[in-house]
Amino acid sequence: MFAGIMTMSQDAAGAVAGIADAVDPARIGADFHPAVGAVLNQHGFNLLWIGAFTVVGSVFIWRHSVVAIFMTAIVGWVTDVGYFIFMDLGRFVHFVPGTVMTIVSSAAVLLSLWAHFAGLRGQKTS
Repeated sequence: MFAGIMTMSQDAAGAVAGIADAVDPARIGADFHPAVGAVLNQHGFNLLWIGAFTVVGSVFIWRHSVVAIFMTAIVGWVTDVGYFIFMDLGRFVHFVPGTVMTIVSSAAVLLSLWAHFAGLRGQKTS
C-alpha cells in the first residue's frame, strides 16, 4: 500500500526513480509526457488496492479461511511474480527491498499452503 501511495504522490520521474532504484536517477530524465504519469498513477493505484486486499486477506487467513489463502495468493503473489520478471530480471532494482519482498511473498504463500495441508492431515475423520 505504501508503494502505491508513494508512486501516486510523485511526478513521473520521481516515481520511476523510486520504482527502478538500481537505475541512476540522472539517466531517467526529468520530463515525461502526461500519459506516462497517468500510467504510473494507475500502477500506483493497483499497488494500493492489491496491498489493501492482501491486508484484509491476512485477517481471514489468520481465521483459517482456505478461500482467503488462495485469493490472497493469487492477487498478491502473482503481482510479485510480474515484478520479479520485469524488474528483478531486468536488473532495474536492488536486491533489498524488491527481491526480498518477492521472496517473502513466495514464502508466505508456501507456508500458508503447508499449514493448511498439514492441518488437513492432522484432522481425524469419523
